[in-house]
Amino acid sequence: MDGSGATVQTAVVLAAGRGTRLRSLTASVPKPLLKVAGRPCIAWILGDLASAGIRRAVVVVGYRAEMLEEYLAANLPPGVSAICVRQEIPNGTGSAVRLAQPHVLDAPFLITFGDILIHPTSYANAVRVFTQSGCDLLMAVNWVDDPCAGAAIYMDADGWVTQVVEKPAPGTSSTHWNHAGLVVAKPVLFDYLERLSPSARGEYELTAAYGPMVQDGLRLMGMPVCGYWGDVGTPADLDRMSAILRAERPEESR
Repeated sequence: MDGSGATVQTAVVLAAGRGTRLRSLTASVPKPLLKVAGRPCIAWILGDLASAGIRRAVVVVGYRAEMLEEYLAANLPPGVSAICVRQEIPNGTGSAVRLAQPHVLDAPFLITFGDILIHPTSYANAVRVFTQSGCDLLMAVNWVDDPCAGAAIYMDADGWVTQVVEKPAPGTSSTHWNHAGLVVAKPVLFDYLERLSPSARGEYELTAAYGPMVQDGLRLMGMPVCGYWGDVGTPADLDRMSAILRAERPEESR
């Protein structure tokens, strides 16, 4: 099977990082458990994934893994099961996704990050566009002044990805589209993750698989996010996203 035509029911949630820019906030708590608008970040994410039809979460944990494992054992949305996989060596997002492969099965799956909050509409849109387009991989993108901190995504007028540049030098990109940390992919992605070489930081990056996929003729599509998007990587980010969620989703905030 190549995963085409199957319903997307499994999500891989990357939640192993420490969150060094959050300083003392993550000294004893993993970043996905930090409170945003009164609820753990990962609680927002899992609830929104459930609303998009996800029924199984493979959560890749690392820093303070036992705390996340204990939380997930007692705090899952109705109808959603979860399994935790430990990333013992923090060597990149590509390696983290590969650890989830035995639990993904041979079907399309979603990837998201445990420290990125995305409007729930974007999850549902990603699954829908992936299914309708017939692409091999769909990535959500967000508009930034300069994508130098992430991955620069180049697309044609129809949204097909033509080039991906991982962490370009500041001021060198002619695109404003940035990789937003939400992906829906066929299992063929694992073939390319297996071939990754380490980056300059010594890590195996998920986005580094995209260029070879495009070069080999696979069809990758970019989809702009809908509504809010935020990486809760700093104390200021936490405050900003808490304010957004309390304004847009007051009934779910605490």
